[in-house]
Amino acid sequence: MKIVKPSIEILDSINGEEILKKLEFAGRTCYKSESNITLESAKKFIKSILDNGHHSVIEHVNISVKVICDRGVTHEIVRHRLASYSQESTRYCNYSKDKFGNEITVIEPCFWQGGTANEITKGAAWHEAMILAERTYLKLIELGASPQEARSVLPNSLKTELVMTMNLREWKHFFTLRTSSKAHPQMQEVAKMILVEFKKLVPVVFDDI
Repeated sequence: MKIVKPSIEILDSINGEEILKKLEFAGRTCYKSESNITLESAKKFIKSILDNGHHSVIEHVNISVKVICDRGVTHEIVRHRLASYSQESTRYCNYSKDKFGNEITVIEPCFWQGGTANEITKGAAWHEAMILAERTYLKLIELGASPQEARSVLPNSLKTELVMTMNLREWKHFFTLRTSSKAHPQMQEVAKMILVEFKKLVPVVFDDI
């Protein structure tokens, strides 16, 4: 069994300044104020648009991200309906094969890393459960079960890979919900990793989150 941490990868080549210019052009179409576009006008215009709640303008840009996390997190991610998803399938992936190292891979829960002796005990119990799940899964495959049958014993902690595509408005909605202190800790962990990168790459749009 392999234990890994969650990670993210932005799949698009992002030029934040060009994104703002595109959004400005789209937004100014509403007011027929394209003649007011200058080399420096995009940031101010988009900030004004967002401050006034005209978020439909930022729907004109999509960004795709690859997320490696546990399946429990992806159950929450895919609830965001205005998005496209492609996810690693436990129906077709046979983790007993060489390409997977003949083992399952699980995500280490962020809330059981280190801490008090009691937390370490919880982590040890989790680790034991993962080993048992892997052993049972591999035994079922050995007994002739198909991957889609054997997956019934796989845990929420199973590592999965998900490519998700959203427009900027839906990303804002995603971050608002999923970086909140009310979100699940592992969901916050993933959402915050993506948000940090978006803030670096796309000016203005995510400054209020």
